[in-house]
Parts: sequence; structure tokens; C-alpha cells
Amino acid sequence: MSSIKETPVLEVKNLKQYFTSGRGKNKITVKAVDDISFNIYKGETFGLVGESGCGKTTTGRSIIRLYNPTDGEVCFNGKLISGKLSRQQIRTVTKGIQMIFQDPIASLNPRMTVKEIIGEGLKINKMCRSEDEMMEMIYDILQTVGLTKEHAGRYPHEFSGGQRQRIGIARALIVKPELVIADEPISALDVSIQAQVLNLLNKLKQKLGLTILFIAHDLSVVKYFSNRIGVMYFGKLVELTKSEELYRNPLHPYTKSLLSAIPLPDPNYERNRKRIFYDPNIHDYDRESPELREIVPDHFVYCSESESKRYRKEIK
Repeated sequence: MSSIKETPVLEVKNLKQYFTSGRGKNKITVKAVDDISFNIYKGETFGLVGESGCGKTTTGRSIIRLYNPTDGEVCFNGKLISGKLSRQQIRTVTKGIQMIFQDPIASLNPRMTVKEIIGEGLKINKMCRSEDEMMEMIYDILQTVGLTKEHAGRYPHEFSGGQRQRIGIARALIVKPELVIADEPISALDVSIQAQVLNLLNKLKQKLGLTILFIAHDLSVVKYFSNRIGVMYFGKLVELTKSEELYRNPLHPYTKSLLSAIPLPDPNYERNRKRIFYDPNIHDYDRESPELREIVPDHFVYCSESESKRYRKEIK
């Protein structure tokens, strides 16, 4: 029986990413990512959502080795990639996992032309035998993302924000990665351009069979784009389930708070909409230790044993 769950492309196990500042008594430890675990399967889009500062981007950067994890493991195609790797192993990881960054301006070298930016990955990974073959691949990927081959000789400052993000997408996809980490790829764009870039990513996902970790703070966008969603709060993964299930049966109070904040283009609804505010003090975790528990099949919530019993009654 075929299922996207047959092949886990990425496994994140008890990942921790702590940052420290100051010395002695003034030393402060920030638990940006605090013991989270999840898998991403072949052909799946996994959405990671939460408010700014919850650890979403840090998780993505730790996976792609921009940060060295404080603890935990990251496995790519069954092989550990979070420890010490040889040069060849690092090259395999950087080719297999590519990232689309949040800021399309800061992530492109202003002194390089578009063909140099996109072609750099081809050169590093020795994926073409000649200059002509490389240019053919660059022209092809530019057309795939909605640009033209005339754009290849231009510099990033000559493009709009949406076009720059398309260049970033082309740079990520040209090396044929197995996993793409899209770190809030539309948050820096105008609303009118956001839909274009989302539709492009969706089309490329279907055409190229991409596996995507989609990081965002907009739950309505993630619902449209993801198969499963993980909700993060202060470095913790507080809820994880299928996209439709999360919207139909949100269980964790923080998830309910996020969903209540989604605006709808309906004046009557907006006039009467009631926001749910999340207070972390409602949990009695001093008495009962919380963990990510499976409430119903494939629906996980970070909670204590007594809370899990209450959630099971709530979902029936």
C-alpha cells in the first residue's frame, strides 16, 4: 500500500538549540529550540508555524547546519547529519537540502549576476560538463520559476521583491534537492505578490515532487500549502497533526489562540469575532511533567497525563 509515510526524508530527534549571553551571574541561556521531534516524509509539505521568536527559523537553520545543535539528532535519508561530517558528506547534505530564505534582498549577493548566483550550486556540485550546458540549465530553471533568459545577465537590484524571491527559488531548485526548507518565503513580499509566489511553489511541488519544510507565522497560508502542521511555542512543539485536523479539532490552548486571530474578509464576522488569549499559567506542569502525547491517531499535543485525558474527551 503506497503512502507518503513509507520514506522519511528528514528525522528530527529531541533537537535542542540553546544560545547563551553574558558571563558569570549575568549569564543568560535562551532555549530557542527546546527538545522537539518530528519527521518529514517523501513528497510531503510539513508546515511549522508559531509567532515571531518561537524558534521556527532556528529549527530550519539547525537542520541545514547553519547552526550546530546543542543536543539531539538530525537524520537525512536515514543518515546522521548533525554531527561531524567529512567534506564529501557536507557536500551531499548541502546538495540534498536547500533553503529559500525569508529576505530576498539580503540573501542574494548584490555583486553577482543572476546566472552567477544560480550557477554557483552547479559549479560547486560539478553538475555540468561545460559552460553551455550550465547556461542551458540556468535558462531552463529561470523559465520554470516565471522569469526569462534575458534576466540571467542582470543584478539583484534590478528586480522587484517577488522577482528576487523567484531567483532565490531557482537557486535552491537547480541542484535538484530532495528537501527544500522554505523559511517564511512570502512574509517580506507585498500581499499581491504573495499569492503568486505561493502558487509557484505549489506548482513546482507538484511538477518536481518536492518535499518541503514550510516555515511561516500565517496559519491560513500554511493550511493552504501543507499536508501536516507543527505548532511551536517558546521553542516547544505544542501540537502536531494533519492540516485539516488541526483546523477542525485544535486541542492545545495556544493553537486555539492562533486560529482565533485569523482575520476573514467578512465585516459581520470580524465585528463579532472573539479572540482567545493564551495564558501559559493554566498548565500545572510542576505537578505533572508534560510531553508530546498522541491524543488520537496522528494527532499529538504537548500536555500532561491529566490534560491528555481531557483532550481525548474533547475530541469525541
